[in-house]
Amino acid sequence: MHCRICGNERDNRVYEAREMMYGDGDVFRYFQCSGCGCLQIEEVPSDLSTYYRGDYYSYEKIRNPNGVKRRLIDLRDKYCVWGRGWPGHVLSWVYPTSVFQFLRHVPVRIDMGILDVGCGAGRTLFALRELGFENLLGVDPFLSGDIEYENGLTIRKQCIDEVTGTWDVIVFHHSFEHIADPHGTLRSVHRLLGPGGICVIRIPTVSSYAWEHYGVNWVQLDAPRHLYLHSVESMAVISRQTGFELHRWVCDSTAFQFWGSEQYLRGIPLRHDRSHAVNPQVSAFSRRQIRDFERRAAHLNAAGRGDQAVFYLHRAESSTGWQMGENPHC
Repeated sequence: MHCRICGNERDNRVYEAREMMYGDGDVFRYFQCSGCGCLQIEEVPSDLSTYYRGDYYSYEKIRNPNGVKRRLIDLRDKYCVWGRGWPGHVLSWVYPTSVFQFLRHVPVRIDMGILDVGCGAGRTLFALRELGFENLLGVDPFLSGDIEYENGLTIRKQCIDEVTGTWDVIVFHHSFEHIADPHGTLRSVHRLLGPGGICVIRIPTVSSYAWEHYGVNWVQLDAPRHLYLHSVESMAVISRQTGFELHRWVCDSTAFQFWGSEQYLRGIPLRHDRSHAVNPQVSAFSRRQIRDFERRAAHLNAAGRGDQAVFYLHRAESSTGWQMGENPHC
């Protein structure tokens, strides 16, 4: 088996993983490269669209709340983006959101151009649009058609190689692992980024406790939708190969790595009626257990062992001096 990231062919370990989001039970072969550590599907299904059904979570069209709820969300989100306002600070603790975490290490400007690739219905961009950001575009080839929101946001049924223009930030918010041609995609990113631009990739990672502990029952393996489950090393390799430098990576895993994987061990699909994702009140986990999972996730993040991370890539010729592997508390 030939690693499609680093080219290694020796001592790659094979795994068989089942489709468990819907519980179809289809089995897919993966292998993990002994060189760079990337876990990758052996053969990409000929028609991946069959595994992105109409109720796939990221394609649920956004409903904008009104009145007091909208005002509270705005206060919280302004604090998350700009770091200002004590009411928003309080709300961010009471009603936390991970939508803006990718901006934590990005110099934010209201006029910056942000391209979100594989954005589904565009939840992150929608929230930014509500805060006054206007130079936004989302693209996703698996949409049924373009989406035009009343607030002016446009989401296009497109691939990144069809996108034009120059962008300050290009984001892959849990979409890069779904892409069959990661090298070609990053070359497109290199073409589209303006001077000083940043590529932000938020993905599950096998450089984690969850993969080592749960193996093929790790919920974020998500066969066959996740084609590449990168290690920190394989992200550094593919960055160098496509003209980037990996300057920083930050773990941001959640309790999901525990309760989702524990469900899979018990044969409970993510979309099952007994799943914590669907009916938490009848799931196998108490509130106390979920809080414990959250605490464990925070400890793993601090140790650089969480099962998902945000990777920040800059063009190799525009280094800002960040150090790969720097991993502040999440």
